[in-house]
Amino acid sequence: MKQSSPGQTRVGWIGTGVMGASMCGHVLAAGYEVTVYNRTKARAEALLAQGAQWAETPRAVAEAADVVFTIVGYPGDLREVMLGDDGILAGVSEGAVVVDMTTSEPSLAESLAEQAAERGARCVDAPVSGGDVGAREARLSIMVGGEADAVAAVMPLLETMGKTIVHQGGPGAGQHTKMVNQILIATNMIGVCEALLYGYRAGLELETVMRSVASGAAGSWSLSNYGPRIINNRFEPGFFVEHFIKDMGVALSEAQRMGLSLPGLALAQQLYVALAAQGHGRDGTHSLQLALAQLSGIDWRER
Repeated sequence: MKQSSPGQTRVGWIGTGVMGASMCGHVLAAGYEVTVYNRTKARAEALLAQGAQWAETPRAVAEAADVVFTIVGYPGDLREVMLGDDGILAGVSEGAVVVDMTTSEPSLAESLAEQAAERGARCVDAPVSGGDVGAREARLSIMVGGEADAVAAVMPLLETMGKTIVHQGGPGAGQHTKMVNQILIATNMIGVCEALLYGYRAGLELETVMRSVASGAAGSWSLSNYGPRIINNRFEPGFFVEHFIKDMGVALSEAQRMGLSLPGLALAQQLYVALAAQGHGRDGTHSLQLALAQLSGIDWRER
């Protein structure tokens, strides 16, 4: 398969939310012709102003593209845009590549790859990590599953969005790797929030605590990126709580299928379910601080 290149490869993009809009913007900036679709057209207006073309359905996007990207919220959303009557596979061309960047079910990634192959196309799963900042700054980590020639063909496009791009194996391997990532984040975030809660109750200045611990053995991406946001009561989403709950559910389901016991992940999911029940489903994952503080009778925002 030919490598993607500006002026020769037509790109389709479905999903222009917090992450997708920035990622698609990098593809446009690299000089590619891009056709976009989003359930809410208003969220694509900035991309249209940058030169993207609008399509009324995912099928119309596929009909206008050689490579189609998707990044949507849930596996059910992905099934709809891929398999519906007006879905991608209804309009995909022979030889085209579909790249799904949604965090989804490994088994669904495998199934979509099989169904795309029946139409002479390829499907690559390429979920990402790095949040809204990584998306804006094109510093995402991209975990890729799919056939090697299809991955090589879309690599120039992936390189417009990310700095760490690793082909992990066949269809579904990217999604399995993303589950590893989400398990790490889930348990790490509990530690970040509890540590800052302890520091606050001990009467410490949290900004100076960060200076001491962030560069040592306790340092982590979550602490460095979310610690300042937590301290400054900035809980806007880089990644929605409700989507993270979905991801943890996928990981727990896969773990059960493989006969694994992951009690730390199960605890994290329950804490996030409680957080969503308190009205924070559309806040960022670091808003876990609010629920954990409440367990100790602390109103974190008003401290």
